[in-house]
Amino acid sequence: MKTIYKALFLFFTFSLLCVGCAKRAGKPQGLTIEEGVLLVGVEIGYPPMEYFDTDGKTLIGFDIDLAKALAQRLGLEVRFIDTAWEGILAGLDTNKYDVAVNITILPERRARYNFTVPYIDSSITIAALKGSSLRIEKPEDVAGYSVCYQGGTTAQYFTEGLIERGARFTSYSYDKILNCFDDLTLGRVDLVVVDNIVAFDYAGKDDSPFEVLWQGASDEYIGICLKKGNDALTNALDKALEELFEDGTMSRISQEIFNRDLTSSVSAPFGCSKGGGD
Repeated sequence: MKTIYKALFLFFTFSLLCVGCAKRAGKPQGLTIEEGVLLVGVEIGYPPMEYFDTDGKTLIGFDIDLAKALAQRLGLEVRFIDTAWEGILAGLDTNKYDVAVNITILPERRARYNFTVPYIDSSITIAALKGSSLRIEKPEDVAGYSVCYQGGTTAQYFTEGLIERGARFTSYSYDKILNCFDDLTLGRVDLVVVDNIVAFDYAGKDDSPFEVLWQGASDEYIGICLKKGNDALTNALDKALEELFEDGTMSRISQEIFNRDLTSSVSAPFGCSKGGGD
């Protein structure tokens, strides 16, 4: 009888170990705050990156498709957490979510957070109502006009830099980029400073009431931001991003969202991750 009980004990122990191994094989353990789920911080209301479809319920956009593709590569489910932009990085510090998407990689941010390699690049633009008499050949030409931007973004830093260099104009900070373009439509402001990804989504359509008057060089790189020291998930995301670039998924998502490929130019940095480093 002892031999039988011992055999049964070993059988059930082995069975439990096999179940545990199967779970680990299906979904990586210990990478995320919630087991088996990638929690993604987003600011919903920032087309074409993350926003609701016309039904007001379905979340769509470039970052949404990207996060889903990455989670699938990692064997994880994905859940999006809507967060006000000004608090999106703080949410990482308090473990509200695992990653924040659509974050411009800046030296001061890299000092405080982990970043994946970039997945898209952008540049600052200045937009106005189509057919306006405004002529903006260089950024300093905004002098004398009313200019708006979304607070806490690189557009704010750019606008403040113009003021520091002596340009004189009225500036307004908005919580949402949607409000910037709404007030531009209503004539409450003359210009919107925004990254080219958003600008061309608004101004690129044939029936758009907007146009881009000036575009800077592509010198901003956007990545996925993580809590400082979260190197395991950073490295896993880097590997998944590399695979998505190599198999054409990134280019496909870009074409579907932007009608052009905005990702290929940033696919080179693999092997020099902006992860747990400096």
